[in-house]
Amino acid sequence: MTKRLLPLFIVLAATTAARADAIDGDWCAPEGGKSLSIQGSGIRTPGGKQITGHYGRHSFSYIAPEGDPEPGVAIDMQLMGETRVRVMVRGGAESIWRRCPPGTS
Repeated sequence: MTKRLLPLFIVLAATTAARADAIDGDWCAPEGGKSLSIQGSGIRTPGGKQITGHYGRHSFSYIAPEGDPEPGVAIDMQLMGETRVRVMVRGGAESIWRRCPPGTS
């Protein structure tokens, strides 16, 4: 019976690892109150706007729209493991955001 469950376990483990190894998901700022959500090339910015950006499996970039904290400025993000992403405001601040806890986005 154990031999029959092993392939299922391997498939489930690989699926979980693949999902965690991508920038997609909900991210929360270290200072609290701000979050963003990435799904492929779509992003909900900290200002609540739904826009399209430049998606890479481990990176994302976009120009902050009006209503966001840094309107008109390029924002670059780089995945740093399963739970952290470096958010860099071109010409400005850099911070480490974390995956939001379930139900927080």
